[in-house]
Amino acid sequence: MVALMGGNALAGSLTVTVRGADGKPVPDAVVTAYPGGQPTKGPIKFPWPYRVAQQNIQFTPFVLIVPAGAEVSFPNLDKVRHHVYSFSAGNKFELKLYGHEENRTVTLPAVGVAAIGCNIHDQMVGFIKVVDTPYAAKTDASGVATLRDIPNGAVVARVWHPYLRGMKNEKTLSSTSVGPDTREAVSIEIRAPAPH
Repeated sequence: MVALMGGNALAGSLTVTVRGADGKPVPDAVVTAYPGGQPTKGPIKFPWPYRVAQQNIQFTPFVLIVPAGAEVSFPNLDKVRHHVYSFSAGNKFELKLYGHEENRTVTLPAVGVAAIGCNIHDQMVGFIKVVDTPYAAKTDASGVATLRDIPNGAVVARVWHPYLRGMKNEKTLSSTSVGPDTREAVSIEIRAPAPH
């Protein structure tokens, strides 16, 4: 379902509502937009911290968006030690055991995904989506993400979720033309996470 509204503004917004095949909202889906279908040249900066905390024996947030080349901090807020790692191509790293209120940082150079885990606590799973566009947002509990200040015109928009059924866990939306207030709804099929 696509609803497009025209206008003369030079920049527009794209609001995407993501629902599962069951009709329920899908939180933590990453929506990206590529004006003209191309990655962005030059530095990209997001307004949120590039940080994945270990708290209550889980990664917080579950999904983080960062630009390629970002330095991500991994503070340990738990009273137990953690050993954080990623085996993801292009973004492999290992942070050996470190304790309460210690922090480690990692630079993630490659566009793609860094799936993260803890060698000590198998139930700890998180994801960092490394992007090459400043037009990226994560869906909230209502399954809604809004990307702002996108140049008007044709964009390629994608939805990624760690458990989306599809190539690279991603779905490309049909070609979209962004205006002052463009809205799209997308339905995706989510598979159950692997048991721990």
